[in-house]
Amino acid sequence: MYPILKLKPGKENNVIFRHPWVFSGAFASPLDQLDNGELVHVADAAGQIIGTGTFSTHSQIAVRVFEFGKAEIDYDWIRARIIAAQEQRSLLGYGNGTDTTGYRLVFGEADCLPGLIIDRYNDVFVMQSSTAGVDRLKELVTKVLIEEFTPRAIVERSDIPVRKEEGIEETDGLLYGADVEEVEFLENGIKFVADVLAGQKTGFFLDQKDLRKAIRQMANNGRILNLFSHSGSFSIAALLGGAESIFNVDSSGQALDLCSHIAELNNLPIDRITWETADVFQWLGDIPQDPFDVVMLDPPALVKSQNDLESGRKAYHFLNRAAMRLIKPNGILITSSCSTYFREEDFLFMLRRASVQTGRQLEILHYVTQSPDHPWSVYFPESRYLKSFVCRVRG
Repeated sequence: MYPILKLKPGKENNVIFRHPWVFSGAFASPLDQLDNGELVHVADAAGQIIGTGTFSTHSQIAVRVFEFGKAEIDYDWIRARIIAAQEQRSLLGYGNGTDTTGYRLVFGEADCLPGLIIDRYNDVFVMQSSTAGVDRLKELVTKVLIEEFTPRAIVERSDIPVRKEEGIEETDGLLYGADVEEVEFLENGIKFVADVLAGQKTGFFLDQKDLRKAIRQMANNGRILNLFSHSGSFSIAALLGGAESIFNVDSSGQALDLCSHIAELNNLPIDRITWETADVFQWLGDIPQDPFDVVMLDPPALVKSQNDLESGRKAYHFLNRAAMRLIKPNGILITSSCSTYFREEDFLFMLRRASVQTGRQLEILHYVTQSPDHPWSVYFPESRYLKSFVCRVRG
């Protein structure tokens, strides 16, 4: 039996409707006697247990609910959740023996494992914990992965700033198996490489599967600019679609070097790719360019909280306005935002404003969101975060 935290009258609706976050102000029970990361039960004002989850002494999100009801979060419970997550990915066509062996196996709250990310790159798994509660369960998660998937390696990449809000330090390293650095995997039949130890996120941007597919379909015979290119996955998709030439710009020289390696793995012409290591904001401000047929723009999250919203809006506006000026008439703008707090309507308003200021007219060809291995949850709207527009640019 875990400690029982009783909610104030009328504060039970979020849990009843299966939202996994319970904020500290919702509780009638005192919270100062609990340990960071401790497993707890959540009860309504009448004392009926309606949830089980992990407790945080530091975050405003006091409890993250794993089970909506009474449960014991043990090895068998975690195993069942991870197996269910894999079954869902198998339904999507991802896994061993398919043409997609790189995918997100567990997506936190959307897979009923709040605070836990597990990405799979073929036979290498990368785990990321953002809470003290998941830290306490890490050994059980690792054991499940070993026994159910017999991995070559399990790597931890819990080197994320949000852990400071939980009162825990960033950490990374090898949890199990052989030392690994770059791991090859397939995505829709394309060979990619994840830098699981030093790359951004867990080594690759797995959530852009569907946008890479769209790029491949429409990048024929064009001269393309790829801003915030990272390891050039968009560039590889464009080359496979028949792009004439691609110019990558990213602040990481290591990521840019990886693009050539991935091109070689796919027997693509390396001489069609050029690149520059630079801060994209500065590069756009300082360097005039001949226009491109396609400009692809996928910056990191520029709005990480509500407090960042105004500065983030200005940054997105600067980037997209500059990108529009670099596109030939009737060319293509492919622009993304992975900021949860920068909503779709904010994005559209920014694009409308930037297009008017540059004298361009946008026609939306595609709207693309995160690939389904990063599932939306009807109970957790915050799980929907990635937005991409593919636009024809007239004028």
